[in-house]
Amino acid sequence: MTQTPIWQQTATEIASQTRAGDLSAEDAVQASIDRMNAANPALNAVVEDLSAEALTRARALDADRAQGKPTGPLHGVPVTIKVNVDQAGHATTNGVVARKNMIAPADAPIVANLQNAGAVVIGRTNTPEFSFRADTDNPLYGRTHNPWGKHVSAGGSSGGAGSAVMSGIGALGHGNDIGGSLRFPAAANGAVTVKPGLGRVPAWNPSQTAERGMLAQSMSVQGLITRSAADLHLAMPTMIQPDPRDPFHVPMPWHGEALDGPIRVAFTKNTFEFDLHPEVSLALDAAKDALSDAGYLVEEVEPPVVREAGMVGYRALMGEGRALKDPDVGNEGSDSIKAIFDEYYIQFEPYEGAELLRIMAQRSHYARQWSLFLQKYPLVITPFLPTPFFVPDRDLQGPEGVREVLGAAIYSYSMNFMGLPAGCIPTRLAELPQGTQPINVQIVGRRWREDLIVDAMIAVEDRIGRMCDPLWQRMS
Repeated sequence: MTQTPIWQQTATEIASQTRAGDLSAEDAVQASIDRMNAANPALNAVVEDLSAEALTRARALDADRAQGKPTGPLHGVPVTIKVNVDQAGHATTNGVVARKNMIAPADAPIVANLQNAGAVVIGRTNTPEFSFRADTDNPLYGRTHNPWGKHVSAGGSSGGAGSAVMSGIGALGHGNDIGGSLRFPAAANGAVTVKPGLGRVPAWNPSQTAERGMLAQSMSVQGLITRSAADLHLAMPTMIQPDPRDPFHVPMPWHGEALDGPIRVAFTKNTFEFDLHPEVSLALDAAKDALSDAGYLVEEVEPPVVREAGMVGYRALMGEGRALKDPDVGNEGSDSIKAIFDEYYIQFEPYEGAELLRIMAQRSHYARQWSLFLQKYPLVITPFLPTPFFVPDRDLQGPEGVREVLGAAIYSYSMNFMGLPAGCIPTRLAELPQGTQPINVQIVGRRWREDLIVDAMIAVEDRIGRMCDPLWQRMS
């Protein structure tokens, strides 16, 4: 029987072996570094190679274990960190040339939590300028490519993380999500993620000189991109460990109370004013059938206020961004990112002044409607995008490009505005004229019940399989 190469193993498999002493942390990390050296030159997913310090840390973990010291749940698991989050001694560039020397004085909570659990950071991954595109390219590092091919974007803003994880560079990829930045790259690359709900994962950058806007604080969350849904159950309890530097973090356990079965799941194919592509329709059917086979009670029913919550929420975020972020974009951004923001402001006309304050207050209304809906349906299957993932630089192709990339992602950013958790998982591999690519769907869940979403994604994956397996066959 052929042994699975270490770099292809899940975080759960690696941690089980390293904690038992069947695999050294050094060997686990070295395997990922070797894979990074082989795959990354063609992808540009990792933009800062931390191999030397990763191996030093791995050897220290092995020494600690040999001395009988306790091992963490992620002992020796190779991970990557996105370059918009602080890691002590490294630049938090956010994909901006002017910030290439902004060295972080300390670790952000997410980095500290991962390392406290025994994870080993092997590199830092790419993001678009200001982490505010659904595609990953910038003048500082260049473009990140999708391992499925250059016919499809790697997504963004955590595009480096998605490309790295799916190509086998690290078992876990850190990312974050203010309007879809975990789920876009998961969908682009065929990876798995759960966008945590508001308050779930502590967040703060020690290098920041001012607090973020209130909407940015309430819509942005930290998370992980994985190849296997089960890895989220392993790693996310680590991510949610309290950190006093985030005063609004809610210290709740990862697993909630068991629900009386069967769990009811709402199912919708409504894509509003956007046409639903046949391949996306088939991907939604596959998710529905998988959960039905697993014993869930799936019912076609229309969730409330999705489009309204999404559109007014993003217009509010643009209003806050224009007031607080525009000076940085104007002073430090490229012509490309300025053009994209100009089109954002046209398609999502920013709220200002008293109207912005009123809409921010209205956020509770939308969240309440969904809270009531989720009492009956603890999970909801929705499209993520109405069409297969777009080509690189689609958002630079005028109004229609931005409309396809971000305007159509209503089910994505509406969940950020309401602070709800949402998973994204591949359920179909589409053979399209431009090339082969995965199709992901979204599973939304009750507040604080990311565990229910992950359970459902595991049930889907058990029946459909992982998308990395056919990808690696193509890459070999």
